[in-house]
Amino acid sequence: MESWANLDFHLDLSGPGGLRHRLTASLREAVRSARLPPGTRLPASRSLALDLGIARNTVAEAYAELVAEGWLTARQGSGTVVAQRIAPPQPVKRSVPGADVRFDLRVSTPDVTEFPRAEWIRSTRRALTAAPSEAFGPGDPQGRIELRTALAEYLARARGVRADLERIVVCSGFGGAVQMFDRLLQPPVVVEEYGLAFHRSLWTSTVPLAVDDHGANTEQLPDDLRACVLTPAHQFPLGGPLHPRRRASAVEWARRVGGLVLEDDYDGEFRYDRQPVGAVQGLDPEHVVYLGTSSKALSPALRIAWMVLPDRFVDPILELKTGREQHISMLDQLTLADFLEAGSYDSHVRRMRLKYQRRRDRLVEAVSPYASVSGIAAGMHAVLDTPHETAIVETARERGIEVSPLSWFRHEQSDDDRTGIVVSFGAPAFPRALPLFTEVLAACH
Repeated sequence: MESWANLDFHLDLSGPGGLRHRLTASLREAVRSARLPPGTRLPASRSLALDLGIARNTVAEAYAELVAEGWLTARQGSGTVVAQRIAPPQPVKRSVPGADVRFDLRVSTPDVTEFPRAEWIRSTRRALTAAPSEAFGPGDPQGRIELRTALAEYLARARGVRADLERIVVCSGFGGAVQMFDRLLQPPVVVEEYGLAFHRSLWTSTVPLAVDDHGANTEQLPDDLRACVLTPAHQFPLGGPLHPRRRASAVEWARRVGGLVLEDDYDGEFRYDRQPVGAVQGLDPEHVVYLGTSSKALSPALRIAWMVLPDRFVDPILELKTGREQHISMLDQLTLADFLEAGSYDSHVRRMRLKYQRRRDRLVEAVSPYASVSGIAAGMHAVLDTPHETAIVETARERGIEVSPLSWFRHEQSDDDRTGIVVSFGAPAFPRALPLFTEVLAACH
């Protein structure tokens, strides 16, 4: 039996009728909606009257009426209790798109079941113990210095980023960073012709840049525009790294036009066939913004991302951030800083890199009779090159599997016509879904 005597609980006493009527109606609705579940012991009439600032008799009369109606029970020595026979309302079943999907193999989802809970708890404990008192204040819009210091060391070591901690700004996800730059840069922005439609929608306007086996064709960047967004370590979703000549070409373009390259390093740590490709930002920190996130390596629920900015953009970004963007949880920032410094981040990435590589190999072996696979040197997804895009998507959905057609990622202004299926082998459902998905490919082959 639960007690309500020492808990805060909202009762709406507004509306028509006298005070006793309004109190009775509010209590009745709280029981009916299960905000006061069966077995809950209500406070004594004297206590509730004192809390509400009303007469004790008003509360006693409301209780008596609800007892008479059967909503409450009252026994000598047991107080007033919500009646057991009042069952909570059953949730309404609604028909929603994808409600019958058993396996979600769409992209951009890491295996969140592998989140390193024990290590994260240890980092949380250490971070809270060591945190100075001022850390519990309003917070620095640039991000906790502990996290920026840890990121500067990690990014320089693991990704080849030239990362001065004074140029690092912590933000709430990749989308938050894009929205700030959209207010600073003159549209349109050049984006790769294949990418997430959601990311494109964050910009006021975009124009597509052709993509082939060597990544985005940066040699075609127009001189009349001033900003472009690239995924050079692992083109999303096609998968290839940006060719060294095109990396240099992107930087040369930015210098020539006085422009800016925004480097989206969304899964740069997960490379399988050779050492990770270093960041383009290392070639010219004054013309390249490095954008990273914890979403792929740890969890999208953390909502922690970071920017390494050219010096001229630090103050303008902080002005926007102070006025428009909420600060990131101090506790999460301190915990991530400890997680990085303790080596737990590196250990988790190494462990997941091996797990994802094994899954990738299983996917390639399973689908090889039906489709060639590309974009598998890195990341957590693969592209199945097939002319049967529509048939595979529809058949998979009929069997409870959600996959993404390559055409979903194509820019609206692109005239490219390649087809395929994008499959996440990082998704938690992948191991169980693979046999059934292979049957789908065989049926559509």
